Amino acid sequence: MLPLHVANKIAAGEVVERPASVVKELVENALDAGASKIEVSVVQGGRKLVAVQDDGCGMSREDAILSLERQATSKIRDVDDIEQIDTLGFRGEAIPSIASVSRFTLTTRRRESDEGTMLQVNAGTLAEISAAGCPPGTRVEVRDLFCNVPARRKFLRSFATEEAHVKHIFAIHALAHPSVAFSLSVDGRDLYRLAPSASASDRVRDIFGAEFAESLLPVDNTATEPARDCPIHVSGYIERPNISTPTRREQYIFVNGRPATSASISYALREAYPRRQGDARPAAILFIELPPGQVDVNVHPTKREVRFRDNNAIKRAIASAIERALFIQPTTVEPPTAVKMPEPQAVKMSVPPVIERPVPPVIEKSTRPVTPTLPTPAPVAVELPLAAADSEKPKPWAWFHYLATTASGYLMIETDAGIVTINPHAARERIAFERLQATDVSQALLIPETVQLPPHDFARLKAALPTIESMGFRLEPFGRDTFKVEAVPQVIDGLTASAVLATIARDLAEGSGHRSGGRWREDIIARSVAKSFAGMSLSLTEEGAVKLVEELASCRMPYVCPRGKPVMIFTSTRELNRKFSRD
Repeated sequence: MLPLHVANKIAAGEVVERPASVVKELVENALDAGASKIEVSVVQGGRKLVAVQDDGCGMSREDAILSLERQATSKIRDVDDIEQIDTLGFRGEAIPSIASVSRFTLTTRRRESDEGTMLQVNAGTLAEISAAGCPPGTRVEVRDLFCNVPARRKFLRSFATEEAHVKHIFAIHALAHPSVAFSLSVDGRDLYRLAPSASASDRVRDIFGAEFAESLLPVDNTATEPARDCPIHVSGYIERPNISTPTRREQYIFVNGRPATSASISYALREAYPRRQGDARPAAILFIELPPGQVDVNVHPTKREVRFRDNNAIKRAIASAIERALFIQPTTVEPPTAVKMPEPQAVKMSVPPVIERPVPPVIEKSTRPVTPTLPTPAPVAVELPLAAADSEKPKPWAWFHYLATTASGYLMIETDAGIVTINPHAARERIAFERLQATDVSQALLIPETVQLPPHDFARLKAALPTIESMGFRLEPFGRDTFKVEAVPQVIDGLTASAVLATIARDLAEGSGHRSGGRWREDIIARSVAKSFAGMSLSLTEEGAVKLVEELASCRMPYVCPRGKPVMIFTSTRELNRKFSRD
């Protein structure tokens, strides 16, 4: 049997990687103790000192001494508890592991006790036990980390690097528990002093700032009906797809209050969020709550990863929450007074009757006549009647004014929350993409078209024929390496069948078929539509520009094109005011 000090050093190697690991274990112990206030202090990146003080339940003299024994403070009482873990710490290894590789001092007092207890441990050897005058709660000071393990100490990075890891650990625990007051002091300087927040949004703003907080959309799947056998609540925040400036790309995931992640969560985020150019991942802060018995937190030595009993249920819950966040329309700003839209003189337009509805508010637009040789008058707000089929669709804005089309071809509109710049080419790709996804309506060709392809491309299309036909094509092999095309999807009117089929074949060659079933079909459609429309010219009148914006607003995901490029860039009124120094 290994000597105790050797076993503790081995355990320390798994639990204590660096000073930030000490902060993590001590903060989690404080939270498990019911603390409402946690103060963290580090010196020299935590190499010289890590101190964590809380106002939790504290420990008696006997429990304080017992906490130095491995597994003595474990929250697990029997084998069944392993499957119902609802605390952050549960193994009882943190305190003895940390004390075995540092100069360790623990001071603690229970609220009902007249005096507290102080323990001093030098590299795993108990040096002193004494009574102490101290406030209720526990204070742990860890000095000279890895003082007796020089090889481990050499692997520590610079003070700045270790400090950055400490800040990260501090931030994720402060995010996970907004009702608890947190403070962080580095080398005697107060970096954070976070008061108990009424909501998670307040804590996000306190840690990351108002600009980052405004780049996020709230996530909540409460309105969706959870599975009866495994209720899963997903809340938090996800980055807006159309923000004008890049933000930090961190993803903070919490499972039952524990900072953790899993392959299922990463997959769900990747699949549910619209694709971006270069596969850039969005910033996300997600809180996942489910019964403890449905998640295994005892997978990784440092509890970084978790495992779920029903991975598909987790994926569905996250996807549902993110979709709701991205497609919910803001309704906080009332549109300006509207006037009736006059009918254009050149073209007769069939306008459906006005649909009375409180949500979403009517979309509004300008009705200035097209007079390119005259100065442009100020925009006028007008009422846009919506068809009944569109009345229930959420929009990316409550109302909009068309402002102008720039010389470089971008559309400028004003919305309830700021200014939006739209790339009309990308907008057209998104509109065509979603129409192709939503319907498989075919348009028969008056004269069937024959399309000859290189042998490899022909073979790829033939293997994927059911998918191609589900997109609205009707084609059949017609001789060597040739298809006879009898019908094409209505949405690609104006494109040749040969161009689109060649694009699909190239996409298959690039490996789209290696993805999962639903995403594979989506990738084929996205690439073919985007690439096929990319080379077509686009010249818009004002009425055409307004119509394009209306159609874009009806899209399920209007923020990015199928290739992941932004369709629109949003600049909030707050950001404009800040840049122009307006209060």
